This record gives sequence, C-alpha cells and structure tokens, in this order.
Amino acid sequence: MVTAHRNHISAFLDETFVIDYLTADEYFKFIARVREIPYDEMDQRLSPLDQFFNGQIRGQKKYIRDLSKGNKKKVGIAGALLANPKILYLDEPFANLDPSSQYILQKIIASQPADMTIFVSSHDLTHISEVCKRIVILENGAIVKDLETSANTLLELKSYFTAKSDVNEI
Repeated sequence: MVTAHRNHISAFLDETFVIDYLTADEYFKFIARVREIPYDEMDQRLSPLDQFFNGQIRGQKKYIRDLSKGNKKKVGIAGALLANPKILYLDEPFANLDPSSQYILQKIIASQPADMTIFVSSHDLTHISEVCKRIVILENGAIVKDLETSANTLLELKSYFTAKSDVNEI
C-alpha cells in the first residue's frame, strides 16, 4: 500500500532520480506500479507529453543511461508528473533542454491543475518569471525577496541581481 504522503508529493531533482538501467517505458511502468497506477491510466497520463518527448522517449529500446542529458531530464520530469501530485518539486527543469523543449515544458507547467503547488528551483530568471506566479529568493536559507509575478518581475529580478553583483565595478 502506498503511504499517504506519496499520493500527494512528487519530485525530480536530477538524473540520479531515474533508474538508468531501464528503458523509459520500463521506468514509467515501475513508477506506475509504485504509485498503484494502472498501465492504461499511465498511458493516458503520459500521452499529453508526446510533444515534449519528441519521438525520442517512449517506444525506444535505449536504456535511460544512453539518453542525452536533456532526454534523461524529460524522463524524470514525466515520471514526477505521472503521479498527478498535489506538490511537485523540480530542480533546474529547463537546464539541458533544447529551446523547443523548454517552451513545451513551460506550457506543461502552466497547464497543471490550479490545486497543484509546483516548487521550481532555478537560476534561469527568464523561464521562472514566465511560469511562476510567485518567486521567492533565498540566500543562506533565508527569504530575501518574495514577489508576486507581474509584467515587471523579470526587470525587478535583474535589478536585484545586478545590484548584488556590483556589475558596474567590473
């Protein structure tokens, strides 16, 4: 039986979260089995990600370890989304993805249900300001800035980090 918290929380932090001696399809079946998701439902949940997979993930006979870093990331993100969690953690989800996949991932994140809370840790200010409704900046574990996203968020973030780096003194 799946413990209660596993029904609500999912994460993809890096490639070590995937089982690299499996194919992507084997990995998804493993996640489905652990999450007690029937395989036909697993297929239904993964089908909206077909464009994100770009024909390179499902139905392939490659082991995850033999995929590119970007495709490994796609497998991990899809595995985390497979559970339909209430809380999703993604660490640097846009890193190592080609520009098209980054755009598709933005749409995927934006299309998640309103009752899902998604925590995205990232150094990419542009993507974050486009997909997040709220941005919290932490320094040494303390909140130093808490922003509701608006049309000026990216400029405010750039201004904050420019001031912190003393770019004018370089």
